[in-house]
Amino acid sequence: QLQLVESGGGSVQAGGTLRLSCAASELPARYCVAWFRQVLGKEREAVANIADNGNTMIAVSVKGRFTISRDNAKPTMYLHMNTLQPEDTALYFCAATSRTFATSCATAPSSYSYWGQGTEVTVSS
Repeated sequence: QLQLVESGGGSVQAGGTLRLSCAASELPARYCVAWFRQVLGKEREAVANIADNGNTMIAVSVKGRFTISRDNAKPTMYLHMNTLQPEDTALYFCAATSRTFATSCATAPSSYSYWGQGTEVTVSS
């Protein structure tokens, strides 16, 4: 069973930087790994994703501030968060699934089969 473990969350001031890590126990040859975030009472929001073929997606709300990268050897995915704002405060989740025919990854949470436990990010003004 594929397992995901997130780390790197914490509390920072506005303008600060965090790097979230998602360590996977294994990944299929064709995969999608995504970062989602959720605020209490709101729907889970796609933040970024990366596929085995290198295709990535960064949500419009964080474009220019967040990037996603990977270390296939581990395998671990990273979410680099710069210029953090209070509105970035949320519980961040890592999720994974097998990539089928599409060349890019889905953004709907329902498309992902495996989830980590989440890591909290708090940004104060």
